[in-house]
This record gives sequence, structure tokens and C-alpha cells, in this order.
Amino acid sequence: MDGSVGLEHQLRSAKRTVAILSGAQAILGSVAPLSFSLGGLAGYQLLGADKSLATAPLTGFNIGTALGAVAIAIAARLFGRKVAFMLGAGSAALGGLVATLALFKVDFWLFAFGLMLIGLSSGFTQKIRFAAADSSPSYFKGEAISWILAGGIVSAILGPQLAIWLKDLFEPVLFAGAFLALAPLMLLAIAILSFVHLGQGNGAHDASDQPTRPLKEIVLTQRFMTGMICGICTYALMTFMMTGAPLAMVIGCGFSSDQATLGIQWHVIAMFAPSFFTGKLIRRFGPETIVACGLVILMGCAVVAHMGIELWNFWGALVLLGLGWNFGFIGATAIVAGSYRPQEADKVQGFHDIVLFSTVALSSFSSGKVFTAYGWSVMNLVIWPVTILCLVLIGLQMMAARRSQV
Repeated sequence: MDGSVGLEHQLRSAKRTVAILSGAQAILGSVAPLSFSLGGLAGYQLLGADKSLATAPLTGFNIGTALGAVAIAIAARLFGRKVAFMLGAGSAALGGLVATLALFKVDFWLFAFGLMLIGLSSGFTQKIRFAAADSSPSYFKGEAISWILAGGIVSAILGPQLAIWLKDLFEPVLFAGAFLALAPLMLLAIAILSFVHLGQGNGAHDASDQPTRPLKEIVLTQRFMTGMICGICTYALMTFMMTGAPLAMVIGCGFSSDQATLGIQWHVIAMFAPSFFTGKLIRRFGPETIVACGLVILMGCAVVAHMGIELWNFWGALVLLGLGWNFGFIGATAIVAGSYRPQEADKVQGFHDIVLFSTVALSSFSSGKVFTAYGWSVMNLVIWPVTILCLVLIGLQMMAARRSQV
């Protein structure tokens, strides 16, 4: 009886922590859709005749995210995760001010630096999903990750709407108002984070006396490699297509920046809306099956994008891109989260996110280059070999899991 009461208390505590973190995630997560809605267009505007570096500020964003994956590990060890997340919010506020100044000064590289600072906060924010999982009992981890990503629905609406409402605030200096708004928004996120209690440790609910394994041993396991590769490929494909889509719509096809921003909004909603039930699907069918479904949906994105360049083609492809990312990335994160012991979490998560966001930074940089050189149709072709490779890896992992159960 006491054990049952203890489990209920443990679950209630985990749900409270996850709810607060989800609220903070909703605010902090808005920096990415806002940046991706306007970053490439602002970069294009700030450049001279050669526009091939238009997405370099978004590459700066993703480099910042990769650096943030390292910085939060250090900050969490020194100050605890709660303070670390607050520092990440402060980085976004500072980056928004720097980006605003750069737009007024018409300074492309200062703008890229501002987006790198904003991206640094995104690296901190990415750790929230692991903090939620580590604060939860093992049977609730998948749902905890989904709750965090469900907070992205608010981000999906808030970020693009800020971009639409405020991009002309300081006309003729376009986009400055939207980036300036990040400062007060991040103060709100810090206020929400002040209510959360996070320990220094990793997964106190699931602590064990097993020895800590070397990082090399963990990352070379089939389960970890499969989860990391599928997560990286899913995220990199999403970033590659999302970065190029506003340029393709506005520069390539003549749609308005508001139409492109709304496309990004629906894309981000599709990224996070399924999170209300993705965790339950993972629990019922297993993460490998959910990842495979996500990869098939990404193939559907390529099909819709190949069909034409009407507005519905772009919006439809972006929605499928978001859905595929949700299933693929949450499933892959659950695979990775099941590959290490609680006391191994920080080093494994840090390694995972450094590799992840370094690859994502490369994908965002190549997006502008590929679009400028070859156009939107060639960008869509990249989806096919990547998703097929991941499906093969998932199939091998599922066969290995069945053999281990025999």
C-alpha cells in the first residue's frame, strides 16, 4: 500500500515538474520559428549581389545550438539545471538585442552573431526534454518527452505571429521589431522557470548501483547508434527543408513573406501538435515503429513538394515535414534515452546533442547553397536516400530487439 502511495506521489511530482518545464519550453521554443521565418529573408536583404550566404545567419543559429549543448552541461554542473535554463533564456534576450542592432546598422555578420546567441539559448532549451525525462519514472519518460514537445504548439503560434505583427514595427528597417520582442519574452520564460525544482542529478527515480560505462562503449551500441543517426537525419532534413522553404516561396516563387511565415507556423504546429499522443503511441507500439512511420511521412513531404510550386504544395510539404519530424525525432530520442544508465546521462546527452546540432548547422548552411545553385526541386531529392538509410537501420534494430527477446 505504501509503495502504491509512493508511486502516485512520484508520478504527481514528475507531472508538476514536466508541466512547468513545458510552459517554459513554449516560450523558449518560440525563438526558433521566429528566427527561421525571418533569418534567411533578413540575411538576403543585408547581402549585396551574391545571395548564396543568405542562410548563414541560420547556420549561426545552429552553431549556437551546438555550442549551447556543451555550455549547458557545464552550467548545469556548476549552477544546476534550473539556473542553466535561465542563463539560456538570457542568451536569447541578448541575441535579440544584438540582431536588432545589426538590422539598424545593416551589418550582416553582426546579425549572424546575434542569431548565434539566440541559437545558444536553443541549445539550452533542447536539454529540457532530457530534464523532463530524467525527472520522471521509467514508464513515464516517453510521455514526459511528448509533454515537453507539446509545449511547442504555443511556440509554433507565438514565434511566427510575432514575426508577422512586428516585422514592420521600425519600417523601413524590416524585421527589427520581431527580434527586439525576444528580450521581454525571455524575461517571462525566466519567471516561469523560477517555479520549477530540478535536482543536480540525473534520473533520481531510476538510480542504480550499476557502474558507469565509458562513453565509447555506450555510443557504439546498436541501440544508441540507431537512435542517434535517425534523430540526426530527421532533424537535419527538417532544418534543410525549413530553412530553404521561405527563400523558395518569397524569392523563387513570388509569395509574400507573410505567406512564407504562415507556412512555417503550420509546419511548427505540425511538429509539436502530435506530441499529445506520440508518447502513448511509443509506449504501445515501440519507438522503432514510430520512427519508421515518421520516415515514411517525410517521404510523403518529398512527394507533395515534387508535385508543384503552388502555395498548397509548399504548405502541404511543410506540414508533412513537421509531422515526420515529430514521429521520427521523438521516437529516436526515446531510443537514445533507453540506451544509457541514469548516472551516464550528462555525458551521453552532451555527446548526442553536439553531434546532432553540428550536423544541423551544416544542413542549414548547405540549404542556402543548394537552393541558390540548383533550386527547390533538387532540395527535395535529398529526402529519399536519407530516409531509406534510416529505415534500413530501424529494421535492423527491430530484428535485434526481437532476437534479444527470444
